[in-house]
Amino acid sequence: MNEAGGESELDWVLVLAPFRKDADYIAAFLREQDIAVNHSLIGDDLANHLSLSPGVIVITHEALSASIIAAIGEHLAAQPDWSEVPILVLLERAAPLDRIREHLHRSWPGARLLFHTRPIARLELVNSIQTNLLVRLRQKQVRDAIEREVELRLELNHRIKNILASVTSIFQMTRRGASTVDELAEDFTSRLHALSNVHTAVFEAGGEEASLSSVIAVTVAPYNSDGLSRIKAHGPDVFVSRTTATTIALCLHELTTNAIKYGALSQKDGSVDVAWSISEHDPPTLSLGWVESGGPEVTEPTRQGYGTKYVRSALGALFGSKPEIVFERQGLRCHVVGPLERLK
Repeated sequence: MNEAGGESELDWVLVLAPFRKDADYIAAFLREQDIAVNHSLIGDDLANHLSLSPGVIVITHEALSASIIAAIGEHLAAQPDWSEVPILVLLERAAPLDRIREHLHRSWPGARLLFHTRPIARLELVNSIQTNLLVRLRQKQVRDAIEREVELRLELNHRIKNILASVTSIFQMTRRGASTVDELAEDFTSRLHALSNVHTAVFEAGGEEASLSSVIAVTVAPYNSDGLSRIKAHGPDVFVSRTTATTIALCLHELTTNAIKYGALSQKDGSVDVAWSISEHDPPTLSLGWVESGGPEVTEPTRQGYGTKYVRSALGALFGSKPEIVFERQGLRCHVVGPLERLK
């Protein structure tokens, strides 16, 4: 088997001819047109040639033996649904075309067969082969598009399931913490709105990573309207995974909700400082902190509410270590640290 041709999007051609003169001649002028070609004198291992998946098969009249026809038939039968390998058959002028055509269609049902009579002009044969190589390229492009669509559907299905699981969890925990139907409706709606904002920010980031600073900015933006900066957020622009960005944003929403009801944001002059930093350790860590000030004097609650439970659980699972949540008199503090690689 001889090989020729450089890197190309187009497939290669397998030439099957029992006589070296025919095989060498066809292969030579195809290579002159920069068409990659392998040629077999039939005595070679045909099954091995076919296993390399030629894009187009050129077969001469003399090569149409029962064993060759059977081997090609097995190869065609094993093709995936998207694949239709073009086969160019070069016949002698006196050959019984109708009988050969009928026999090959029976042996290779559904095959893309093209018949040419010899002698054939080199330009005509080259044009026919190049056209069918383009057909083969289009087939592969369709295959790639279908595979990508399947991947996108599976990814969409997975993400929808995750969102529904989040919504279910939020509802169940909100229900347990609510004392009235109106309180349940208000808190649940607020949390769904926060979830929506987070997913919008992560989606707009594109790809599998999101800018942590951008996601946090979107999360705190509703509380910094009318020229007031009730929540100040600052830290390096680091990219984290979608899951990390979503979880941190939802935890910040819960801390914000608690601050509005009972903490610093319940007072006109109260504020919150959200800061994150990356250590120079090896491996580096990400540290995230929430500090309230200017609010009413804080006392530790007698029971743990939904927000605190969620923050402890979610940040603990995400960072790999439990967050420190302290109800100091001057304001609630929350701090968590974990390996940066874990959050990417």
